[in-house]
Amino acid sequence: MVNFGAVNNEDMMLRRPRRNRKSEAVRNLVEETSLSVKDLIFPLFLIDGFNKKVEVNSMPGIFRFSQDQLLREIEECMKLGIRGFDVFPAYPESLKNEAATESYNPETFYLKALREIKKQFPEVCLMSDVAMDPYSSDGHDGLVKDGKILNDETLEILGRMSLAQADAGVDILGPSDMMDGRVGYIRSLLDESGFTDTSIMSYTAKYASAFYGPFRDALDSAPKFGDKKTYQMNPANSQEALIEAALDTEEGADFLMVKPALSYLDIIKLLSENSPLPIAAYNVSGEYSMIKAAARQGWLDSDRAMQEVLLSIKRSGAKIILSYFAKEFATLSK
Repeated sequence: MVNFGAVNNEDMMLRRPRRNRKSEAVRNLVEETSLSVKDLIFPLFLIDGFNKKVEVNSMPGIFRFSQDQLLREIEECMKLGIRGFDVFPAYPESLKNEAATESYNPETFYLKALREIKKQFPEVCLMSDVAMDPYSSDGHDGLVKDGKILNDETLEILGRMSLAQADAGVDILGPSDMMDGRVGYIRSLLDESGFTDTSIMSYTAKYASAFYGPFRDALDSAPKFGDKKTYQMNPANSQEALIEAALDTEEGADFLMVKPALSYLDIIKLLSENSPLPIAAYNVSGEYSMIKAAARQGWLDSDRAMQEVLLSIKRSGAKIILSYFAKEFATLSK
């Protein structure tokens, strides 16, 4: 008979966490966070013209589309299960001015495209961008006077822009300007004008970040002078995000967004634990491009890095993720 000797309880490991990792089936059973294509909104870039599909140099695999090509892209994405799209317009300098008046011109190509998207694909969740910078000759999110960004005077322009986009059939407006009071101003205008069902996803905690560079290349919307630090948030601050969230909630926001995502996972977590509203996070252009650049050098696996990044954003508390990886993720998930 084999003598195994006395068992020393002090040496026994009663808890072995690896038992819950021993097979894929077991790992799936205890998985705490799941990511689905239903969690994603795909940002798209629109340009004027016909039959245009131009790759953004600093965003490999991402394109600027004319309306006809954009509609094809949306149809293709819908076959992959993507139902949320956020469309950003790239305007030529010839259509920009200090007051961004083209933003609410009913015949402008952006509003025409939004109408056509909802006409052809009424089932999609269509989001739009509310900010002056794509239309401003100054490249800022607010009206500029003597080198200063004016807050209250900007609200009227944002209001006109919002009404025009709501009239085009947009489901969710995305005020990305960070002007004080803009959520309440826009909500009041929408309700007074009969657009009570139009939602607002406020860019609640939008930080003055270095990760926006490729996006500004895509839209040619970089500020012509100075920076955006007087209205976008200081990356050093977290409690300020709670102040912004409380204000946006009180003013009628339906969703709160954190932008960027990866360097601000703590902010996503903070808002998700302190707000009853759904939290969105924007996995921005720089976060996308740095993975693509590293993958092209063979330094990491793009697909694995993408999935890990998106999962980390969801795990931190985001219910909704805006990401340029949406189409790739959906393709892998098929």
